Amino acid sequence: MRSEELELRSQETLAPCSGLFVGLVTLDLVYLALSAPSNNQKVVASDYTVAAGGPATNAAVTFSYLGNQGTLLGVVGAHPITQLIRADLASYGVAIADLNSNLSQPPPISSIIVSQGTGERAVISINAVKTQVEPKRIPTDILQGVDIVLIDGHQIAAGQGIAQLAKANNIPVVMDGGSWKSGFERVLPFVDYAICSANFSPPNCNSTCEVFNYLSAAGIPHIVITRGENPIQYWSGGDYGSLEVPQIQAVDTLGAGDVFHGAFCHYILRGSFTDALVAAANVASDSCQFFGTRYWMQAGDRLLEISS
Repeated sequence: MRSEELELRSQETLAPCSGLFVGLVTLDLVYLALSAPSNNQKVVASDYTVAAGGPATNAAVTFSYLGNQGTLLGVVGAHPITQLIRADLASYGVAIADLNSNLSQPPPISSIIVSQGTGERAVISINAVKTQVEPKRIPTDILQGVDIVLIDGHQIAAGQGIAQLAKANNIPVVMDGGSWKSGFERVLPFVDYAICSANFSPPNCNSTCEVFNYLSAAGIPHIVITRGENPIQYWSGGDYGSLEVPQIQAVDTLGAGDVFHGAFCHYILRGSFTDALVAAANVASDSCQFFGTRYWMQAGDRLLEISS
C-alpha cells in the first residue's frame, strides 16, 4: 500500500463512513499456478487462499479496511460452508445483512487459477442466479446512517429497491458495471456513479462512445470506464477526460476492479470525483502486486506496524 494511504490510516484523521454493498456473496478458492490446466491435465499449485468473494463483497472489505463500516447485503444462508465466509468478513469488520438466512443449500463457490508471472486468471463460478430474492426481504432500516450505496447487479431486484430508496434519501449510489446484467436498466435511473469495465456492454453498444451515450441518456451524471493498465476514461458534468493509472508488474489481477470500487466509495465521500478516481486506481494497483484478494491488506498492516 502506498505511503500516503498508510499515513492517512495511521493518523486516523478522517471520520469513518458507513457503506451498504448489495450483491453477490461467494466462497473463492484461489490457486497460484504456472498456468491453468488443459483437458485431462493435473496442475500442482504453488500457493492457495480461501476468502469470501463477489464484487460487492470485495468492495465492502476494501471500504472497511480503509477505515469505514461496510455492510454487505446479499444471500449467505445457513449451510456449514458459510462459516468460512462469515469468519473472513468478520476479520475485516464487514457486517452481513443476510437476505435469506435460512437457505440450506451451499453458497456459490468460485474456483480461480492465477497464472504465475502474468497475474492473469481463469475463473469458473456460479453467480447469484439461483439465489435471487425479492425486495420485500430488505430490512426496513437498512439505510439508516448509510453514507453511500454500491450495487453490483447480481441481486437485481433487491439492488433496484435499495437504489430507489437511496435516491429518495439523497444517498449516492455507485454501480459496479463489471458486465451488463439483465435488469440493470431498472437500476440506472437511480445511479450517481457508474464505474464500468471495458467488458461492460449494454444492449446495442459496441464501442466506448456508445456506452457513454447509453448511460448518460439514462441520466447518470458521472460515468467511468476502467481498462486495466490503460488510462481510465470518464464523463462527468458534460466533460470527457482520462486519467493515467500506475504501471506495475502485476502478480494477480483478481478482484482489482472490486478493490477499485470499494476504494472509490471511500474517497468520493472525502474529495472530488477525479481525486477519488486517482486514489482508487492507486489502491487497486497496489492490490495487484500481491496474490489473492486479501494479502495486499496484510502487507499494509505490516508496514503500519513498522512505521508506528
